Amino acid sequence: MKDGKTLIVYFSHMGNTEKFANKIHELIGGDIVKLEPVSPYPADYNEVAKVAEKERDDNARPEYRISANPEEYDNIFVGYPMWYYTLPMIIYKFFDDYDFSGKNIIPFNTHEGSGDGGTYAKIKEFEPNANILEGLPIRGGDIGVDPDGGTPTDQTETIKNWLAKIGF
Repeated sequence: MKDGKTLIVYFSHMGNTEKFANKIHELIGGDIVKLEPVSPYPADYNEVAKVAEKERDDNARPEYRISANPEEYDNIFVGYPMWYYTLPMIIYKFFDDYDFSGKNIIPFNTHEGSGDGGTYAKIKEFEPNANILEGLPIRGGDIGVDPDGGTPTDQTETIKNWLAKIGF
């Protein structure tokens, strides 16, 4: 286990990333918090997709609430779904708001075919003085709600192996 305090912070809209975050928490402990948008996103998938596209196109930085100060932690897991092949803009805002110099940042994300979409490299750009550890992308339909109607699978072994590989 990495030394220091660990925080798992995540943004989830459909619940898949939340399941992923909770599985990490179950396996390693630490503190866990959800980024809550000040202005909630629509529940309908197509409507939220329109909002996500507009936020991306406008380079928006939606406000959020968080119940912890991430700068007080040494190891910060950051989880998010892929939105329009990139980080949700609320995650851009999160990285704008905090300085993670000297911290370990561990990204994880859910997707429906785009993997991490280059977002782990983007996080390295946001936080050049942080240690960005190897992230883990998991298809959302494999851990939670499957838009194709399939049955989610238990990703515990995949997540355990990843955590062991990065020293947790």
